[in-house]
Amino acid sequence: MPRIEKSSELGFCFGVKQAIETLEKSRLKSGSGKVEMLGALVHNPLVVQRLTGKGISVIQSVAEAEGDVVAISAHGVGPQVLEEIDARKLKMIDTTCPLVRRPQRAARELAEAGFYVVVFGEKDHPEVKGILGWAGGKGIAILDAEQLKKEVGRVPRKLGVVAQTTQIPALFTEFVQKLSALVLSEVAELRVVNTICRVTRKRQSEALRLARKTDLMIVVGGRTSANTRRLADLCSAYGVETHLVETAAELEAKWLRGKECVGLVSGTSTPAEVTDDVLKRLNEMAGLS
Repeated sequence: MPRIEKSSELGFCFGVKQAIETLEKSRLKSGSGKVEMLGALVHNPLVVQRLTGKGISVIQSVAEAEGDVVAISAHGVGPQVLEEIDARKLKMIDTTCPLVRRPQRAARELAEAGFYVVVFGEKDHPEVKGILGWAGGKGIAILDAEQLKKEVGRVPRKLGVVAQTTQIPALFTEFVQKLSALVLSEVAELRVVNTICRVTRKRQSEALRLARKTDLMIVVGGRTSANTRRLADLCSAYGVETHLVETAAELEAKWLRGKECVGLVSGTSTPAEVTDDVLKRLNEMAGLS
């Protein structure tokens, strides 16, 4: 029977915990007032479901707001969105993760100093959209360094590079090295700011530690969660059979057949009780309870 080993880093990170507490406290203070989330607070369907069950609805744009209170998600937004909220005289609950503010500030400062901002990240992710917003239209989000010339054409004389907070450090390093090799002869200055969140780095380190000693990895979290997907990608890339599940109901007993050790990790927006349920079910399947 396989033994189950869990990561030392499970449950919400402090940014997600703070975002949920801020939103719930503000909801209570608003009394009967309508509170609407501008996009999912975090990328975990169970968390969003819990919040909507408390009367906090989800909208996709400021224009959709029907009440007078709008909540910004933990992923943050660009200044244009803040201006829209202000123009409509809406009350704002800002749950932006403190560590997401760092690439936002970096993008703004780089742009103001005359740099064209390159964000190493997924262009359609809300965090990345927000970061680009702070670059004031002087930026691009790419994951392949060669895309810069294809998308921008002539390389700007001053380039600034930041990262989506949930990216994999080794891939960011590789990206910066490749970008440097491609543009160094054309730029006057290249400035790199490492904005990958320390909590993300710690979770990824734990996932790799377990991947090295197990023959099956279970990653718990939302499938739309960037940091959760990257945990699964890391483990898979290491060559370990890996499954990403949102709930214990998705576990399959056949995954454990012939396995000696199973590792368990979770994304930063995964509730502790969900991971506990998964652990309990794994133990039952392994005959350890």
